[in-house]
Amino acid sequence: MKNYKLVIFDVDGTLLDTTEGGLSSVKYTIQKHNLSPLPEEDLRTFIGPPIQKSFEKFYGLNEEKVQVLAETFRNRYKNFDLLKAVPYGEIYTVLEYLKEHHIKIAVATYKRQDYAVSLLKYYHFDDYTSILYGADNYNKLRKRDIIQKCIIDSEIRDYSTVLMVGDSENDAVGAAEIGVDFLGVTYGFGFKTKEDVTEYPYVGYAAAPINIIEHFNKGEI
Repeated sequence: MKNYKLVIFDVDGTLLDTTEGGLSSVKYTIQKHNLSPLPEEDLRTFIGPPIQKSFEKFYGLNEEKVQVLAETFRNRYKNFDLLKAVPYGEIYTVLEYLKEHHIKIAVATYKRQDYAVSLLKYYHFDDYTSILYGADNYNKLRKRDIIQKCIIDSEIRDYSTVLMVGDSENDAVGAAEIGVDFLGVTYGFGFKTKEDVTEYPYVGYAAAPINIIEHFNKGEI
């Protein structure tokens, strides 16, 4: 087994299924601003990436208008929908395993920092780590920047001992850009198959949270 000293997790689609709350706030924002409705399959792609990017992608709006939509979404999400989330089955078993093996844990997410902290505490992820970094309000930080903040905070200097675990292209690209290993999960919102993961540099994939432990036990990563 590779001697990892730090494992960094994404939130949406990796630690938590945030579908219900995210979709509720997206639909509210679309209705409030009289935008054309989107099919369910398109709405689901809003979960995980920066909200500005998703509104820009589907509606072709300028940066100023996109930021207005983002504020509407975030206010609704914070006040009504933030805690409509479900931890993925056995994710706490994975965290317990890492803790028992003295492997540091961190969280890097595109959720805004204050939302991420609220979720971390509400779902007791703070029992496993105090290292958590999220996005800024204007989406200036890239995923690589957020991952790097976690590494700096962990005081790990050897990037070869760091593993990023996530469900999307953002996680894979962010990990590759700063030179850390990546394990893709296919139970979340982004990747659906092993083939999706293999389009990016990777050291393993997991179809369920418990498979993350299996990778460590089998020495496959």
